This record gives sequence, structure tokens and C-alpha cells, in this order.
Amino acid sequence: MAQPEIKFGTDGWRAVIADDYTFANVRIAAEAIAAYVHAKEDPTKGLAIGYDTRFGSKRFARACAEVVAATGIPVQLADRITPTPALSYAVLWRGMAGGIMITSSHNPAQWNGVKYKGWYGGSGKPSMIAEIESMLDQPVARTAQPAAIEEVDFLPPYLKAIESFTSLDALAKSGMKFGVDSMYGAGGTIISEIFTRLGVAHVQIRGNVDPLFPGINPEPIEPHIRELGEVVVANGCQAGLCTDGDADRIGATDEFGVFVDPHKIFCVLLSWVLKRHNDWPGAVTRAFNTTKMLDRICLKHGRELIEHGIGFKYVCDYMLEREIVMGGEESGGIGFQRHLPERDGLLNSLLLAEVMAEEGKTLGQLVAGLQEEYGEHQYGRIDLDLSDEVKNGAIARAKALKPGDPVFAGMPIYCQETLDGIKFYLDNPEAMTKPKAAETWLLLRASGTEPLLRIYTESCSKESVARLLESARSFALGG
Repeated sequence: MAQPEIKFGTDGWRAVIADDYTFANVRIAAEAIAAYVHAKEDPTKGLAIGYDTRFGSKRFARACAEVVAATGIPVQLADRITPTPALSYAVLWRGMAGGIMITSSHNPAQWNGVKYKGWYGGSGKPSMIAEIESMLDQPVARTAQPAAIEEVDFLPPYLKAIESFTSLDALAKSGMKFGVDSMYGAGGTIISEIFTRLGVAHVQIRGNVDPLFPGINPEPIEPHIRELGEVVVANGCQAGLCTDGDADRIGATDEFGVFVDPHKIFCVLLSWVLKRHNDWPGAVTRAFNTTKMLDRICLKHGRELIEHGIGFKYVCDYMLEREIVMGGEESGGIGFQRHLPERDGLLNSLLLAEVMAEEGKTLGQLVAGLQEEYGEHQYGRIDLDLSDEVKNGAIARAKALKPGDPVFAGMPIYCQETLDGIKFYLDNPEAMTKPKAAETWLLLRASGTEPLLRIYTESCSKESVARLLESARSFALGG
């Protein structure tokens, strides 16, 4: 039978170190990936394997390499800590069969994980992940002589790619100052080194390796990003730029140290791309739990907007099927087909700085301009660590709700969608008083990778968002 403790979610398998995340289980996952490559890809092209700053990541990566090589698949193993997008770029640039990234992204320090990257340099498609899961109980024959394991520096070609994607001249001449926060993750001092070479003033924090991630989870949202905000204010910066544990997601603060959620970052970048690079073809994709402001931006610029399930693998799927100018998800994962079918926090940090430089505006001014043009959109999210009984009970009760039920902050439900979780659209009296008010919606979803019930909402004011989240929390807990 397949090992029940190994379950691939929206972007790979994650588990608690020394609990389910053991060397034995990592080797089982690696063997399933090897089986998939032998069955569906060209194994002679080899696999690239990278790792982040987490406890044991380097040794877990080496264990994966040994398992894969033992089946006859050559391996290129990172010779140092490597951001996930750099690993993905290596797979594509080197023409490899696929890649394995040892990381648990934004999760707390006690977690680690295994991500699979397809030959195209992006998250494994849902069909790939399903096949890998189906092979967890299928041992692969060993070859008489293991294939070679070559240690490689994946960074130089990747750094050249992200620097050529941006207009660094404008940034170098901008006179702006930035806070830079790598959250002790794989982003390290990469942005800081680029800024130093360009002569861009900046202050780096948490660029050192510390697998304990002291005081934070390496996720670029509140409250973990507060230290960056304090540094931005104390040093007179125009924005703070932050990447998560494996540097594929972006977070930010404005010049006042206020957290700028990933939805606003996505909107700033999208608005700029559609104005400055309107010759870049393609539709825009967004996950089910992202801001509706994106829809309004696309409508203004005549671009098709595609909504899909939660997880960047769905963005990647679309990028492999048709022209997509840009796609993203709620948690700060944003990607450009012209670069990679992959989210990239480092590239997006450079692009956000470029937008500020070209527009001559602080990040706060850019966000305020969007709110004025497209209407106020405020967003909130809470994660509830619940037993399966309570979590499943909440989902069941949510599914039973009917149009007209005023369950959430007294706002009647007028319709619902179930693309990925349960999303309710609500009649919000406050919206009647505001021009271009955001639609009010609330989404309940059980995480695919963690023991959590996630609650998301968007409305036309911060006060409305706070009321909705508290009401949904009470609902989920049975109140």
C-alpha cells in the first residue's frame, strides 16, 4: 500500500521533521519521483535537486540524489542553498527531465517538504502530482552502477535571467531607498547584492541563515513582516521588500511600515505591465481566493481574466496551454510566462522596485492610486488550527447555508461558488455608500497541505473585513 503519511498537496509534500518527515519517507518520495520520471519523462536528461535553509535540507537533498541516481537517473545537485525559482530555472535552462526542491516554503521551522518541478521549469501539473502519488508503493529497479551525482551552482544563469527581465538602469538612477528582508530564507543576500552593485540605497535584515527562523514563520505577511516595517520607517525607506523561506513569494511594506498585502502587489505589477508592456500578449490568471480588483484592471485594459483553483500549479497549467501574460495566487506567488511558468519572489521584488522607480512614487502612493481608480479593496485572512472533527463540521455547515442567510456579520448571502472551498458573496450595506465599492465575499477552505481551516474575505473597508473574519471564526468554532 502507498504510505498514508505522504500526501502531495497544492505544491508538493510537507510534514513535521522527525515526525512524518523522516529520511525514510523522503527516500520513498524520491523513489516515487524517480518512478514517474522513468515512466513518463526521458530519464537520461536527469533531475536537478536543490535545497533551502531549513534544518537538514542539505542532507535530505543528498538522500534524494542518492535514491534517484541509484535508479540510473543522473543528478545535478545544488552546491549551495538555492531559491526555488533558481532551481526551476535550472530545470528549464539545462533541459532536464524535472527537479526536486527540498523546502517547506513559508511553514514554521519544524516543517520541511519536497516539491516537484516539471521539465518546463514550474510546479508539477496536477496530473503529474497524482501520478507521483500513485507510485509511492512502486519500488524502482536499481542499476548495477548508480548514475552520476554532479554538484552544480544553479545561481549564475538564474541571476542573469532576472536582471535582464527588469530595467535596472531606472532603478539605479531613482535615488530611492529600500528595506530588504529574506526572513532567514533562501533569498539570502541576493537582492542586497544586486542593489549594492547598482548603487541602490538599502538596509538588509534577516539575510543570514538560521533554520530556527527565530520569532517568525518565514511567511511575508503580518505579524512576521513587522520588523521590516520598523526598519523601513527608521531608515527613511520608500518601501520594504520581503521574500519567504524559499524565495518564491513576495511581501512588502509601504514607506510608513504598513503591510502591503500580496493582492495589492499583484495589482500594482499587473497595472504597470498592462500599461507599459501592452505588447506582451495573453490573458491574466488568478486563484479563487485573490482580489477582485484584478478583474477590474483586466476589464479596463481589455484582457481576459481566468479564475482557477488555489495553488500555483493551476497558473502553471494555463501557462503551458496558452498565452498568459501574468498569473498569481493569494499568498504572494506571482509569475510571468515570459520568464518561467513559476512564481518568483526575487524577480517580483526587483520588478516592484522598478515600478516605483519608473513611476517616481513610493509603494504607498502606488497602492493609494489603485484604490482611487478601482475602488477601495480591503482583504483579510485567518488560519484556524482545528481538529478534523471541528474543521469538517464547519465545512458541512457552510455547505448547508442558503441564499438569504445572514450568518456572516449579519450580511445576507446572495450567491455562492465552490470552485475551491466555499465562497459566499454577501449583501453589504456599507457598499451602497461607496463609489466603486469592492464586492464583499468570504471563503472557507480546508488547507491541502496543513491541518488548517483558512478563512479569506474581501470587502470595501478594513472595519468590514474585521467584522467578517470574527463572524466567520465564530461560525467555524460552532458559535
